[in-house]
Amino acid sequence: MNSELFAALDALEKEKGIPKAYMLERIDAALVSAYKRENGGVGSCRVEIDENKSEIKLYKQLDIVEEVEDPATQISLEDAKKISRKNELGGVCEIEVKPKNFRRLSAQAAKQVIIQGIREEERKQVRAEYETKREEIVTALVTKVDDTDGAVVVDTGTSEAVLVKDEQIPGERLSVGDRVKVYISEVKSETRGPIVILSRTHPNLVKRLFELEIPEIADGTVLIKGICREAGSRTKISVYSRDPDVDAVGSCVGNRGVRIGNILAELGGEKIDIVRYSDDPTEYISAALAPANVNEVELDGERSAKVYVDSDQLSLAIGKEGQNARLAARLTGFKIDIKGS
Repeated sequence: MNSELFAALDALEKEKGIPKAYMLERIDAALVSAYKRENGGVGSCRVEIDENKSEIKLYKQLDIVEEVEDPATQISLEDAKKISRKNELGGVCEIEVKPKNFRRLSAQAAKQVIIQGIREEERKQVRAEYETKREEIVTALVTKVDDTDGAVVVDTGTSEAVLVKDEQIPGERLSVGDRVKVYISEVKSETRGPIVILSRTHPNLVKRLFELEIPEIADGTVLIKGICREAGSRTKISVYSRDPDVDAVGSCVGNRGVRIGNILAELGGEKIDIVRYSDDPTEYISAALAPANVNEVELDGERSAKVYVDSDQLSLAIGKEGQNARLAARLTGFKIDIKGS
């Protein structure tokens, strides 16, 4: 059994990256635990592992005393001397556990440790990989759709994870075999493995899509200054160019709208307003209320503004159920009061 065990540990280290030394430590602890369990929790023992010889030996340990009161934990000096002349009163006498009993103990313990070690290491590796992808987007394959609660199981390339209904874009219908981009918003540690929170509604999903599709954003020429989103309906994103020769909005739209078209396709047609950022609050607020045309912005307090538009622009500025004004306020950080003229 020992040679087979060591061969298995070598294979684990090579194939799954589980250190052999770590597994031997676990087996050592498991054998001690198994020994105590076999002996009703009484007595102590020592495990000796020789990697060169591929051997594992187990020794029960008995205190050397003049008069034995507990045979399970003690041995007389006379008997101890029969085992080894080096044994002395007050010392510890070690007696190797008989091979038959040890093989049964070691086989069971080693099997349990190996199985548990594989599971723990796999969970550790999965968590580590997800941690490197936290707050990033990955392309996932839909493998299962739960009709009862609308949850979707996806294969992220690292493992399978669940995209719950609340994190799906409203109105979006996903089917087995679909490939979708998901945002990894959080990774939680649990006993049974990492819990990965996936999202298609998070504003940063749109932000990361812009970073992927727009080279000027990827290289830092164009900066994303703000983003707010009502998933499935509308997103407003403000951009700023650090190069006067590069048009921030034009870079995001692309030639004939190709760049923004790719992003819209991923989001199922969700409307996106690309806003030109400005340090001047009046300019920024005016731009944020697009597609409405603004006549005047009057700052009214520290973070409050009155906005004047033509009467025929009033409903456009406010938006359906106040959405356009609401998103503009969130994007700029100003309370906006829109008035027609």
